[in-house]
Amino acid sequence: MLRNLNDLENYAILATDGEIGHVKDFYFQDDAWVVRYFVVDAGTWLTSRKVLISPISVHHPDWLARTLPVSITRQQVKNSPDIDTDMPVSRQNETQVLGYYGYPAYWDGAGLWGGGLYPEAMAPGFAGYGIDRVERERELEAYLRDERARHRNDDPHLRSCKAVTGYHIHATDGDIGHVSGFLVDDDTWAIRYLVVDTSNWWVGHEVLIAPPWIQGVHWSDQTVAIDLSRDAIKNAPPYDSTSDWGRDQASGRVWPDGRNGYWARNTVAD
Repeated sequence: MLRNLNDLENYAILATDGEIGHVKDFYFQDDAWVVRYFVVDAGTWLTSRKVLISPISVHHPDWLARTLPVSITRQQVKNSPDIDTDMPVSRQNETQVLGYYGYPAYWDGAGLWGGGLYPEAMAPGFAGYGIDRVERERELEAYLRDERARHRNDDPHLRSCKAVTGYHIHATDGDIGHVSGFLVDDDTWAIRYLVVDTSNWWVGHEVLIAPPWIQGVHWSDQTVAIDLSRDAIKNAPPYDSTSDWGRDQASGRVWPDGRNGYWARNTVAD
């Protein structure tokens, strides 16, 4: 299932022995488009400190109750490395946090998370994927290999989803709107689409842009360049935020310029 990160703000993070706090932001890796951490406001019990919680610790989210149970304790969170979440998070900071919780580095391996696709598989004592996940991993292996090749020379950086929200979208022939949200796969925490609000150009319309269609993100002037024309975006089906989103729904859509969905190896249909 794909979920809009805007809807996950203020979700409660539940430790094994009580509530930690509420989600206030997400850090994603800008060369792979994957959410690597939840920024959690721990509230008064931790002197209003914000902490980083990895999806590796999340198990069996309760979407109806708006809670994300995690396999760590409040004491572990209290004693975790104090990272300034208002400043850029370095690889050194990440190594501290992951090492403290006993998690391997997600960047070591050929998969989205280490050697595989799923963050929970990196948690100590993980028992296995199950048949359905093995099949899905095989299906996406080629796609991930291509994505890694595209970003092989990029510097690893974490970006705030809140900070990128509002970035202007540049089509090949002009502006088309701005980033208003992110749709993530709730199994892998990969960002599958950016939600683009075109209301300033085309009243009341939101569309989806997949990361493979992005030519570049320009952090200095807060813009995202895509390899599609304004007409291609205009003719794309609108995004309905009130509907559930998953592969079945995405499979029935006609994407701009014959593009495939995120699960396909090629970004343009044959």
